[in-house]
Amino acid sequence: MSFWWRKETHRGTSVVVKMENPNNWSMVELESPSEDDVDFINDGVSQRHHNKNAKQLTWVLLLKANRAAGCISSIAPATFSLASAVRRRLSAGRTDTAPSSTKFYFCIKLFLWVSILLLGFELAAYYKGWHFGAPDLHLQYLYTLTNPFAFKGFFDLIYSKWVLIRVEYLAPPLQFLANACIYLFLIQSLDRLVLCLGCFWIRFKKIKPIPKQTLPDLESGDNDGFFPMVLVQIPMCNEKEVYQQSIGAVCNLKWPKSKILIQVLDDSDDPTTQLLIKDEVHKWKNEGVNIVYRHRVIRDGYKAGNLKSAMNCSYVKDYEFVAMFDADFQPNPDFLMRTVPHFKDNEELGLVQARWSFVNKDENILTRLQHINLAFHFEVEQQVNGIFLNFFGFNGTAGVWRIKTLEDSGGWLERTTVEDMDIAVRAHLHGWKMIFLNDVECQCELPESYEAYRKQQHRWHSGPMQLFRLCLPDIIKSKISIWKKLNMIFLFFLLRKLILPFYSFTLFCIILPMTMFVPEATLPAWVVCYIPATMSFLNILPSPKSFPFLVPYLLFENTMSVTKFNAMISGLFQLGSAYEWVVTKKSGRSSEGDLVSLIDKDPKEIQRARSEPDLEKMEEEIKEKISNNKKHNRIYTKELMLAFLLLTASARSLLSAQGIHFYFLLFQGLSFLLVGFDLIGEQIAS
Repeated sequence: MSFWWRKETHRGTSVVVKMENPNNWSMVELESPSEDDVDFINDGVSQRHHNKNAKQLTWVLLLKANRAAGCISSIAPATFSLASAVRRRLSAGRTDTAPSSTKFYFCIKLFLWVSILLLGFELAAYYKGWHFGAPDLHLQYLYTLTNPFAFKGFFDLIYSKWVLIRVEYLAPPLQFLANACIYLFLIQSLDRLVLCLGCFWIRFKKIKPIPKQTLPDLESGDNDGFFPMVLVQIPMCNEKEVYQQSIGAVCNLKWPKSKILIQVLDDSDDPTTQLLIKDEVHKWKNEGVNIVYRHRVIRDGYKAGNLKSAMNCSYVKDYEFVAMFDADFQPNPDFLMRTVPHFKDNEELGLVQARWSFVNKDENILTRLQHINLAFHFEVEQQVNGIFLNFFGFNGTAGVWRIKTLEDSGGWLERTTVEDMDIAVRAHLHGWKMIFLNDVECQCELPESYEAYRKQQHRWHSGPMQLFRLCLPDIIKSKISIWKKLNMIFLFFLLRKLILPFYSFTLFCIILPMTMFVPEATLPAWVVCYIPATMSFLNILPSPKSFPFLVPYLLFENTMSVTKFNAMISGLFQLGSAYEWVVTKKSGRSSEGDLVSLIDKDPKEIQRARSEPDLEKMEEEIKEKISNNKKHNRIYTKELMLAFLLLTASARSLLSAQGIHFYFLLFQGLSFLLVGFDLIGEQIAS
């Protein structure tokens, strides 16, 4: 045994430590000797080796402890620095505009005050001896509740009456609502699981749309391929941060110059922005690009009205297809070469949609969380629906439409804020097919501030409900198959557009806190923790680098359910904010990416549209703009009210010793608190 111990001891790694002072030291590892080089016969030598290694190990441990103490001592300054940064951002905060005028805000505020009163009541009862160790009512308390002679005082009388009211009147409807939301939650989770299995099958079988003919390279001089007339539209409105990169990228598309026309559809009401865009179009026109500038005096219908006006031009009848790009989108030069060939010999095909990629997905925590959602949307939802159903919602940009499809479907309509989904639904009802190309990407930009993202999500979730009310009679009367009607009504609209925000907000932000104060109604731990975590895991699969953000993503999605639920209700019942259209604020990150990418590209492939003086001037303008604009935080009262409600409920859950419920409510409340104080994403420029 002693031989084995000495042998194992000697096989440890030898080190040499040099130390000039406690803050300046180094450690060098020496290669361990082999077993043949060690003489185990001389016990004295073995003992000396053992003692030497022990002394070195002691020095190393002391030095490690010194370094650990230094790290611990730095926690306090880092904490104070973080608190100071938060305090600076909060000091510049501005309260959200007129929140008290909304009934939604009033209801949340009412819930908060009631929960605070109930928490005080429950704390008093707890110290009076009313201990509920589980959410369910214990049988040993029934005698006290039903026997009037068992009361010890006035408080016990009041609290026993409150418990009876909970048991008889509050718990049954609350439990019924909770069970209904759980069933909806399970149905939606099943739908999400089926979509993921469909995506797995597509990858396993390597299924992808393949064009019947690939186009020849234009530089080879062979123009005998499938090169139809293509109209390219770039709608924009007061987006001076990004107009240059979108126009530049579209003007570099590879397509015969005689068979392409670019329309810059400017709805800007800022005279300076109009002049900048006109000047950019003029520069490209002088370079030989077939490009025109259009500006509407009467700006009715927002983006749909802009596109509708452009399609009424007399020369549009000469074109067969139209490609669309928003102002922050930068298609690759081969975009048309990879999308238009899918239309050849496929007369039923009406739309080819490309995937989005994001230049600023790693900019902050907000853009990272958005990227998780959109990666799942394109990789799973759009791809699966495109492969198996030939139908999905048009994303409004980075797509190519057959102009005949638009005309057959009634053209662009201004009746909702989701004109892209509107035209896709009507095209599907008229029998047109759509394909999604997951391997063709178009670069764009994500909103970097919570204010911009919030307004974007409000429009994206109120519009589908407007559209559902308007399209339901047309869906029922259409000539498509019963299966397609059911898919569009129950899956496309109800399950994914209405039920998802409804149960997410109702279940986790209202019912769960209420069950803490009415413990006779329960939510199982698997509903609170395991199923949401599993669904979040599935959502993150298309973006595996985002796995460290699994928990923040789960909490943030529940936080965003307030905005989505409010938008869904306003769209469904045609409230005032349902028709609010706000252009998503851009920061111009894509422009910075363009300047970097110019280094890697062949100069022959890039037109001389932006000279060096122009780039220097643009850089000066950006610096001047940054110096002049002061940034501030916006205080969101709805989110703050819900934060305090959830934190109050988490405090109540401690009395019932509900571990999972407590941690979920605590961290979800903190998530609402961070969003309410606008501490996620960039600040808003004034």
